[in-house]
Amino acid sequence: MKIPLHIKILLGLALGIAAGLALNAWGGSIRSAAGDGTFAAGAITFVVNLNQVLGDLFKRSLQFIAVPIILFAMILAIGSLGDLRKLGRIGGKTVGIFACTAFLSVGVGLALVNLIQPGGPRFIGPEVREQLLASTQSESAGRVVTTSKSVNSWDLVREIVPTNPFDALARGDMLQVVVFALLLGIALSLLPRERSAPVFAVVEGLNDAFILIVRGIMHVAPFGVFCLIIPIVATLGFSVLASLGAYCVTVLIGLAIIQLVIYPTVVRIFSRVTVPEFFRGISQAQMVAFSSSSSAATLPVTIANVRDRLNVPPDITSFVCAMGAKINMDGTALMQAVATVFLAQFYAIELSGAQQASIVFTAVFSAIGSPGIPSGGMVMLVIVLRSVGVPAEGIAMILAVDRILDMCRTVVNVTGDAAVAVAVAGTEGRR
Repeated sequence: MKIPLHIKILLGLALGIAAGLALNAWGGSIRSAAGDGTFAAGAITFVVNLNQVLGDLFKRSLQFIAVPIILFAMILAIGSLGDLRKLGRIGGKTVGIFACTAFLSVGVGLALVNLIQPGGPRFIGPEVREQLLASTQSESAGRVVTTSKSVNSWDLVREIVPTNPFDALARGDMLQVVVFALLLGIALSLLPRERSAPVFAVVEGLNDAFILIVRGIMHVAPFGVFCLIIPIVATLGFSVLASLGAYCVTVLIGLAIIQLVIYPTVVRIFSRVTVPEFFRGISQAQMVAFSSSSSAATLPVTIANVRDRLNVPPDITSFVCAMGAKINMDGTALMQAVATVFLAQFYAIELSGAQQASIVFTAVFSAIGSPGIPSGGMVMLVIVLRSVGVPAEGIAMILAVDRILDMCRTVVNVTGDAAVAVAVAGTEGRR
């Protein structure tokens, strides 16, 4: 019997967690086991390192396709719309709905984290606090902090426009790639059709080729998820993961509110699509998003589901979903708001009402700048933390559980892309 892909992915996740817990229980911890010089310690270290490498290969393959998928899909979407007035109207609706859902999402996150207080002493005891503080000296956290961007809001605005589009493509700066694709698509649309048609044909062929690559990567997604989760669980163990359980639950409740309340409301207000019909239509895209943790890598599946299963016209589908894969990061924005207040509670830093209000805007705009790749929101989280004076090194303890949460918030981001596409089509009367 053929097992569906989403079931394989869930099995890979469950088996990876079980294997990681077994390795942690066998060795006590990877750090202590590696130091006793026994064969068992070496075997544990070898297995963890092997899975780390295999998981990184899977993650790098998603990073490899993220930029070209966004670039080609955006150019094709603008070319299919044709009329620039139509582009402006649909673009305005798209950005407007995305902005409303983003601010609502961050507001939900702040309300939950202040209510639950997952970083307070009620959930994190003295011993676990010491473990988490030790983890803040990790090399991975240092890389995230050093690769972060400026906290100056004017710098964020300035960096939207690339000085060199090829440099933006090489660095994988997704926001600059979107701007480049938008300008190039508009310029091609203004050219006579006989001159732009060959270019669109080449772009369409390349887009189809990368879609095939995505499908190939998805065949190994269960193994990729398995390998990615083992080092996380094996290194930290159940006790530290449980200590961060309150933080995880806070984020997951917020994501559930976005997924089950905000997006269905948007769909029902602006279209005649029923909520069950909507979720049935995007189920495949949600499973791919969960496995890949990359909204950019999921983009081909999202477009196919929205177009073929929700009956949204191809031009609206391509434009809204391609735009959403970059600027619609509601799940990421909520996570950044919750993580910032969580770390402030952990370090016993009091945030004023004005500071929390600034988090709303900083989280929304920094989430837009997040790469559409696994854990891309971590890099931009540094901006939010520094804007309110919370130590950025605390990201290390968030990284411990971010793989699982990243899977969930990517599902939310992809669902939001589909919801807005359905809503825009409904306002245009074209479903």
